[in-house]
Amino acid sequence: MRYVDAFRDGALAARLAARIAADAAPARTYRFMEFCGGHTHAIARHGIVDLLPPNVRMIHGPGCPVCVLPIGRVDQAIRVALEHGATLCTYGDTMRVPASDGLSLMRAKACGGDVRMVYSAADALALARAEPARQVVFLAIGFETTTPPTALVLREAARDRLANFSVLCNHVLTPAAIAHLVDAPEARRLGDVPIDGFVGPAHVSIVIGTRPYERFAIASRKPVVVAGFEPLDVMQSIAMLVRQVNEGRAEVENEFTRAVTRDGNLAAQRVVADVFERRERFEWRGLGTVPDSALRIRPEYAAFDAERRFDLADVPVPDHPKCECGTILRGAKTPTDCRLFGTACTPETPLGACMVSSEGACAAHWSYGRFRPRAIPIAAERAR
Repeated sequence: MRYVDAFRDGALAARLAARIAADAAPARTYRFMEFCGGHTHAIARHGIVDLLPPNVRMIHGPGCPVCVLPIGRVDQAIRVALEHGATLCTYGDTMRVPASDGLSLMRAKACGGDVRMVYSAADALALARAEPARQVVFLAIGFETTTPPTALVLREAARDRLANFSVLCNHVLTPAAIAHLVDAPEARRLGDVPIDGFVGPAHVSIVIGTRPYERFAIASRKPVVVAGFEPLDVMQSIAMLVRQVNEGRAEVENEFTRAVTRDGNLAAQRVVADVFERRERFEWRGLGTVPDSALRIRPEYAAFDAERRFDLADVPVPDHPKCECGTILRGAKTPTDCRLFGTACTPETPLGACMVSSEGACAAHWSYGRFRPRAIPIAAERAR
């Protein structure tokens, strides 16, 4: 804890809170969205909202790769395991995302599908090498943070000509989603709350840098402050956003200077550019179809593209009719606005993706029980 304690100092937090309260104009409301689920988790865990003045409101964004994965893409992975008989490998939290017909990857495993949890794309590649008679598919999800490791294993598979390995790619791009949240006609039509600025993601920005947000900040007149995940990081970023709004600025600022630069990790970016290209459009849970917001495998690596290998159609599937995951991901509602939260939908029995991932807004609210509503018997709620 030697290097963490400095970012959790209570006296400094109190001083930052006083500064934010002094700078926040009483006559206006400040609405800032933390895009990343890691920031949502930090805000809930450390009670940061309780340190802010009432007119500074934090809005939870869609920044959890598991949460924004649409049902149709999970259905594709289930078909790979159940219909094509391949071994489907993915991360642990993806296993529990609800899919169509009451299924999930975990339930598909219970139905006889060969579905395995791995800790990295390299684990899936190692399995393919160890068992050449088995078709191994890695379900790749994540923002720019997890994209370079997927690109590396695809390059290794191509180099070694592993005919039994492929990737089902669901990597998505953060800047496009941030722009969509404020610019899309759908967001305005759905009555989503106005956003005055963004707390920019940390790990993503280590890879891509702060430069990709600059065009968005200029075009939308919305400031972005990239922040680390410790409580003082988040509070400092809020103070910086308040000051930008007061001064009428819309710039990209970097609070997380100890890890993030303007240009990011150029070596990682080159690997990604070699293996992936942009999709024209991609569905995000809660955001709908977002242009230029995801990656697909380049034709040079088509032999390792599971969508091509298994001819997987992308069929949109609506969410659970009572689940508010979509509106929560857009910041239009909070987890406690959902009638299922803490009743029929808990981490043990998740009905929506926001409760599955530990970085989801609903899971963060549940984990730090100050947000839990009065318990209602689950059977009674399901019967409504």
